[in-house]
Amino acid sequence: MKIHDGDVYAIFNKKFSSFSLYEGKHGEDFLPYQASSRFQARKQDEKLIAGLRKWLADSKVIDVPINFLSLREINEVDRLNVVCKVLHICEIATDELMVFLWDGTDAPPMIIRRKLEDEIRNQLPLCLEPIPLSMDLLHTFPTVGTILRITIDQDCRKYILQFLKVGQWVKIFNVLCKVHEGLWYGVLTSSTRIQKLPNEDMLVIEHQSDYDHRLLCKLERMPYWSFPWPSRITEVTCSDVTFATLMDVLTYRKVRKKFRCVVRVVAAIPWRVEDFRAPCGTYRVRFTVEDPTARVHAFAYGEDGEKFFDGHPSADELMRRLYKLLGVAMSAEGKGFMDVARNPPWVQCCLKTSYLSSSKTKICKICDTKLVG
Repeated sequence: MKIHDGDVYAIFNKKFSSFSLYEGKHGEDFLPYQASSRFQARKQDEKLIAGLRKWLADSKVIDVPINFLSLREINEVDRLNVVCKVLHICEIATDELMVFLWDGTDAPPMIIRRKLEDEIRNQLPLCLEPIPLSMDLLHTFPTVGTILRITIDQDCRKYILQFLKVGQWVKIFNVLCKVHEGLWYGVLTSSTRIQKLPNEDMLVIEHQSDYDHRLLCKLERMPYWSFPWPSRITEVTCSDVTFATLMDVLTYRKVRKKFRCVVRVVAAIPWRVEDFRAPCGTYRVRFTVEDPTARVHAFAYGEDGEKFFDGHPSADELMRRLYKLLGVAMSAEGKGFMDVARNPPWVQCCLKTSYLSSSKTKICKICDTKLVG
């Protein structure tokens, strides 16, 4: 211990010292949330920690309020403090784990830094995990609100994992949020702290109450970022169908049900309008669509494609509509700026699901929707 300018400091020497950090006065166990590699727990430590917690609770030390953000408020600039529920933990590669967190809110959409033609050579990923989660597991997830994927730095994995339990609400301090191909993810580092929360905690009750309200309100299944209403560049004839999220679509156990969704269209294959139809004249376009809950492929095919593209407009007109749909910036003359980042608008579309005849793969098709531009 040393004194500098009247303040007391604890000096850590890597060669000889060890340390461990514990939850403060609200802590209930004696597991450190961070410790040095040399640290060895002793039985008498528990008595010391309990005494320090009692002293802190009885003292007049003023707690500095900590601001917790919802996933709706995350950004790439700051390290954030969040309150989330742990939905799942899995190994995605050797010695690499991914944690799935959720708080019932919609993470903000990101601009797409890709040219349309890039999709042919390097397709946008549908998810961040190398192998998509099983349908049985997806059925256990909430269908409203963003599920944030989290990775953990190797040097702090051991201490962080002891605070993460599936089904547990937690406070997470100092989360680093990043974006990969338009998809949000977080990183837990050595500066991250985690605190378990009981279901009776006011923050947990508020999050759960907000989520329950979203489930009861028909319009609340629309993405938060699409309010007050999606773009009018598409029209749907399934307005009698209630809104659904893409996670609703993915996890619905039956097929051929019709869903009314609000999505962003972030990619298309083929990307040239001249290639939208097969030699026989049939439309065959695969779009990549996303909302705060998921990203999926949706096909405009056959008669449904005819309706979506409103028959057979000229190539110039079809390209103009496509650019609007995909968020391509355009000049006054209607020329697209292909090297500029894209921000696709939120649009309505109706989707129906079916299985490929040759496999058990579930696919989505666009139906009862028209691109009017």
